[in-house]
Amino acid sequence: RATDLRPGPPQRLAGSRPNIVFIMSDDQGYGEMSCHGNPILRTPHLDRLHAQSLRFTQYHVSPTCAPTRSALLTGRHEFRNGVTHTIFERERLRLDAVTLPDVLRTAGYTTGIFGKWHLGDEDAYLPEKRGFDRVLIHGGGGIGQTFPGSCGDAPGNQYHDPVLWNGSRFEKTRGYCTDVFFDRAGDWMADCQAQGKPFFAVVTPNAPHDPFVIPGESWAAPYRNRGLSTNAVAYYAMIAHLDAAIGRLMARLDALQLSQDTLVIFQTDNGHSVGGVFNAGMRGVKGTPYEGGIRVPAFWRWPGRLPAGTDCAALTAHIDLFPTLATLAGADFRHVQKQVEGSSLVPLLENPQAPWAD
Repeated sequence: RATDLRPGPPQRLAGSRPNIVFIMSDDQGYGEMSCHGNPILRTPHLDRLHAQSLRFTQYHVSPTCAPTRSALLTGRHEFRNGVTHTIFERERLRLDAVTLPDVLRTAGYTTGIFGKWHLGDEDAYLPEKRGFDRVLIHGGGGIGQTFPGSCGDAPGNQYHDPVLWNGSRFEKTRGYCTDVFFDRAGDWMADCQAQGKPFFAVVTPNAPHDPFVIPGESWAAPYRNRGLSTNAVAYYAMIAHLDAAIGRLMARLDALQLSQDTLVIFQTDNGHSVGGVFNAGMRGVKGTPYEGGIRVPAFWRWPGRLPAGTDCAALTAHIDLFPTLATLAGADFRHVQKQVEGSSLVPLLENPQAPWAD
């Protein structure tokens, strides 16, 4: 059925208990979509999501991936989570941290993660021990990547037919990694719907993180002979393919008649890592504290509940996600108030022009 994107009458959102789909791509910068002015890359599904969403246009994250992920899951800045880097044992989320899925489960949600975890590969740090009911992840910071210490993926792992950890064992899968993560997430959401359970789905593909492995030549062909480096061609191909996977997941939500009851959030984890490509006029890239390293897209789509095609310029950040989603879910997180350093964005979701502290 067609999704009605018109906002309903003003209504309070706290405790409204939507399903939540949180999509975060890896190393995709603010300028890596055509709706943000990229002159070469075509992203029709992200463009459509952008048009249907409330957009936080001054939304900031950490300069690299594991720090951002730790802040999102705890509502607390990365260094206080013990996460100071992406390798050398510095990516492990401290074990006394209470995570967002921990809190959402107390409100009756079932939780799943599909893609990149990157907050510790030792047993005690794995997502099934940190609040996630359903797990399908690769190890380390990228598929096939291993560093001294415990940060590493399955040996010899590949983007095509990857070996993934499913919460209890390693599983050989079939297909390109991005497709595996999105399709398995869609299957799990359908199962949750059949069981009548509200769900929190974290879909965190490794794409377009390096190494730059294209899903197929047809995805790269439009970007060849455009003055791009070899890496940039593959990088754009991976994003175009990711865009199609996002479109497929959105269509599945429609087919399952879940769209009206589901908040979809899209963002990226930091700026891009490929030099010489469009950067939306911003200074810096991944790993820097400048806007090009830390300002990322943030699209929030909830048909009939959030205003579509609306920009909110309030200064916001990754640490705000925890209190926002916990509040929407009606979860009691008073026991972790000292941990949470962010602010609930619910007032801005209800009124994008609401007063907001600088």
